[in-house]
Amino acid sequence: MSSEFTPDEQKSLIPFFTNLERSVFGLKLPQEVAGALFSRYSRSTKSLRRTFLDEFLGDPELGLKDLLGAQTSASDNSAALKKARAFYDRVLVGYGDDSVAQLGGAHIACENISNVAAKLLEDARIGIAPLEKSTRYVRFDQKNAAGEYLFYREPRIISSRHRDAYLEVMNLLFDTYSRQMEPMLEFVSRSLPIDEMQLRHPTTGKTLSYDEAKGNEKLQRWAETAYRATVRAHACDVLRSYLPAATLTNVGLFGVGQAFEYLLSKLYSHELSEAKELAGAMHSELNQLIPSFVKRAQFNEYLVSTAAAAKALAKNAVTTSPLKSAEPVMLIDYDAQAEEKIIAAILYSHARQPLAQLRELASKLGADERRKILNEHFSKRRHRRDKPGRAFENVYYTFDVLGNLGLYRDLHRHRILTQERQDFTTVHGYDTPQEIEEAGFKPEFDQCMAKAAELYEKIHRDFPSETQYVVPFAFKIRWYMKMNLREAVHMCELRTMPQGHPDYRFITQEMWRKIQKVHPALAEAGKFIDWKKYRMGRLQSEMRTEFKKSAMEKEEKN
Repeated sequence: MSSEFTPDEQKSLIPFFTNLERSVFGLKLPQEVAGALFSRYSRSTKSLRRTFLDEFLGDPELGLKDLLGAQTSASDNSAALKKARAFYDRVLVGYGDDSVAQLGGAHIACENISNVAAKLLEDARIGIAPLEKSTRYVRFDQKNAAGEYLFYREPRIISSRHRDAYLEVMNLLFDTYSRQMEPMLEFVSRSLPIDEMQLRHPTTGKTLSYDEAKGNEKLQRWAETAYRATVRAHACDVLRSYLPAATLTNVGLFGVGQAFEYLLSKLYSHELSEAKELAGAMHSELNQLIPSFVKRAQFNEYLVSTAAAAKALAKNAVTTSPLKSAEPVMLIDYDAQAEEKIIAAILYSHARQPLAQLRELASKLGADERRKILNEHFSKRRHRRDKPGRAFENVYYTFDVLGNLGLYRDLHRHRILTQERQDFTTVHGYDTPQEIEEAGFKPEFDQCMAKAAELYEKIHRDFPSETQYVVPFAFKIRWYMKMNLREAVHMCELRTMPQGHPDYRFITQEMWRKIQKVHPALAEAGKFIDWKKYRMGRLQSEMRTEFKKSAMEKEEKN
């Protein structure tokens, strides 16, 4: 049993988890509870099982202790469970109906994996929903019981001549992150004092100063608590630039069986040893939860051979140096007859004519008539959660993006689009956060980035894939995103919200500028894109959170 828990705690936890010893484990919980647990877990330094024990198990409203009898009786040997698995085996194996594997799902937690592995998990777009440990709400200056920083010791690198250099640079990055945290917190609060912050009343929306808030005890408490949380988040956002891709993180996943089966096959077939090990660990736990759905997951020769062929082709055919581009966002292609396509699609479900005929009709409309039809959709949107209709999925844009690894981690989470990244690298240079420079840390920052880049070049000659672990979040990587207009509206409105990280706010603003340039009429769809710049954009959001907490506490007392 795990030494993390006392014997009594182990006894309480056993019915709800597939194991108590390993870093990868499954949950045997009602799905609503599991979702809430993963959400809380993403903002905590605790392990998931510890969070469950401390904050969920004893909650009388959840009644989890009442489930102990039901959980223990539904053992792996129960007749009901055997019958259910036998039924799925007949359908999956006997008839090959893969869609049945979409009917069953599982929650699984993957702890202490690198950010490289986390991105491989989150590449799974359909049928899997991930939630990752936040670099904004959690500080990464902790050490394990052995006094070591939490980064992945890549086996091939550690067993090579690069071992000492790798450990030296990784420790340097974490040492610098840790050492600068308190000074950065002081710098942020000093340069952006609460007295100069513009606040907003969480219920009325009225703008007020801190002095005005001090006239109300509750408002003052909300404002001060929110300010402290915002300063902390701001400092973490800045200093995450030091964190390397080897940084250990936690990822919670909910997925359907079919999606897990394909994900496991991809991981088994990946060239990184961490991916293969993770596949085996996940498979073992999923076999305890949804064994019928993942029994065919295995090494896939097709995935391996196609990846090898593409890599060889790129090596032999692409011999020119990368073009130096100052543009962080390039619009590579877009639909020429965009307005006609969307208008025809708007009319389609309410007409009887074929799509080609409706497109021809739309092409004959004048500019004013087209704009009137489009505005009928745009003008009625009250807020960003009023989504443009499915007609807006008929127009596509392909963007080539060059941005730092930190912001990529955030934009990578969008699911309903096509995106592909190149390997993490140091060859494109890095971004220096404004606060790093203003706080006087730039010389040390540049030195850290230079050492990381030097190590990257040395390791790359021997281990071109494994060298990705060395890359700090500040370095730029390249990826493309192909999305329809409906998803572009969703992503750009969401990611330009005031509380968003400045780096990805800038990238999504640039994306929308490109759309405005080629399709000005359609760009009116983005009614709720925020074009402003913020230094403490999370403050209003944190105030609303504090207000909601107070309201919930009041309800609980009543």
